[in-house]
Formats: sequence, structure tokens, C-alpha cells
Amino acid sequence: MSRIAYVNGRYLPLAEAKVHIEDRGYQFSDGVYEVIAVQSGRLVDLDPHLDRLWRSLAEIELAPPMSRRALVSVMREMVRRNGLAEGILYLQVTRGAARREHGFPNPAPRPALTMTVRRSRPPSAAQFADGVTVITIPDIRWKRRDIKSISLLPNILGKEQAHRAGAFEAWMVDPDGTVTEGTSTNAWIVTMEGALVTRPLGPEILPGVTRAGILALARKSGLRVEERSFTVAEAKRAREAFITSTTSWALPVVSIDGEPVGNGHPGSVCASLREAYRRNHVEI
Repeated sequence: MSRIAYVNGRYLPLAEAKVHIEDRGYQFSDGVYEVIAVQSGRLVDLDPHLDRLWRSLAEIELAPPMSRRALVSVMREMVRRNGLAEGILYLQVTRGAARREHGFPNPAPRPALTMTVRRSRPPSAAQFADGVTVITIPDIRWKRRDIKSISLLPNILGKEQAHRAGAFEAWMVDPDGTVTEGTSTNAWIVTMEGALVTRPLGPEILPGVTRAGILALARKSGLRVEERSFTVAEAKRAREAFITSTTSWALPVVSIDGEPVGNGHPGSVCASLREAYRRNHVEI
């Protein structure tokens, strides 16, 4: 079966899916997006993803392209038409097509909605068993990182820098030496005292849906949780480190900038939280 895309009300073969040349997403990155995991044909953490989408739309003063109920219907139809059992659904909303001017178009065009899906699997058993490596880089992004904007050039450059260094991810670092997040993940450490630490929500980081799920499970299990900033130096002294995202779940980090974290092997906190997340976060 060929892949099917959704473009502004139409289901089309992927090769025929097109947007207007003056779509503001294409010309200005004037839009937001979401990535939702699909497992056993079901959308994972659907409501939190939609909550974040609606928040991002509000923050850039963009009306939703349709009701939430209608959007869910389209998303499920995309999964059905593509026969997707395991993978991801990508959706994007832009301010639509209008003559190229920086200010908001007046009158406002209809928001543009596109969706695609693709097959994918969670990280490999080897990555869970052996862990992954990260490097640290300066955070050069704008000051509203809490909006899930389609403007991702700094993230792309950072991810490429990580790949060229032979690392899985790059942790971005503010001028004060504190870690904000990864280029496509949230960042975590477990201190030598056993505290689970991740940066608090705010304009500096994206409010990760998997991050929220992991936090809830950690608190439920009785772990000591600290939502605070941590430095690169503290991360390198930590007992454990890991990353979370829709596509990574909870993936152990075993070295930072070539220096081992803890004993250089995945830790038990990450493993237990990942297993708890796997059991609890498929939509039912």
C-alpha cells in the first residue's frame, strides 16, 4: 500500500501531496507541529499531545484548523488508511497561504493542516541495553522554546553536530552552564543521592509529553523528584543520565562529551521508568 498524506481536507498519495508556494509555513516557519507515537494501531498519549498543540496555536495567535474531535477523527483515519501498526504520525498547522509579508495577513487565510505517517520502531534493544552518548553544545535558539514551532534550524544543526561526533544526541547549554534540553529530547539525571532531576517547565524548554508521563510515574513510585536546572558538570558527576521523547521513550545516556556517566552503563532508574511507561502509556 502506498503512503497516504492529508493536505487541507484531502487524503492523497504521498507523491501528490503539495502545499501552496506562498504557504507561510514554507516561507516563514509560521506554524506549529506535533509528533505522536502509534503502537498497536493506537495513538499514544493523545490528549496531552492535543493539549500541547492547542497551547502552541494559542501562543502564536493561530486558530485551530478544525475542532479537536474532528482532528482526532482525521488522525485515526490516517492511521487506518496507511495500515499503520507501529510508527509515528506527524501533523503540522501553519497560518496558511498569503502574499509574502511579515505581518499577519488581513484578512486571515484559512490555517493549513497537513499530516503524514511513517512506520518506525522504538529504540533498539541494544540501545536500551548499552545506552547512548551525548555531546554538549551552546543553545542558540530563540527565547520561546516552549512553543512547538516548525522553525527547527538550530536543532537540526545541533543534531548534525552530534552525528558527526559519533553521538546520538546533543544537549544544548545556556550561557550559565545549565542544560536546557536535547535537540529533540528532554534531559534528565539521577544524582548520587538518588534524586531524579530535570529542568522545570518554562520558556527555556519544550513541555515534553513523555517527560510529563515519566515525571508522574516517578512520583507515583516514590522517587525523589527535583524539577530544577542542572549544569553539565553536575551531569557528568551523576549516577545516571537519560533522555526522553515520543520516539525514544526513556533512553539511557552512558557518556557526555566522551566522559562516562556513573559506571558507564545504563542505570536502574531509567530502566524501571521506561518499563513503567511502556506498560501505562498506550491509549485505551
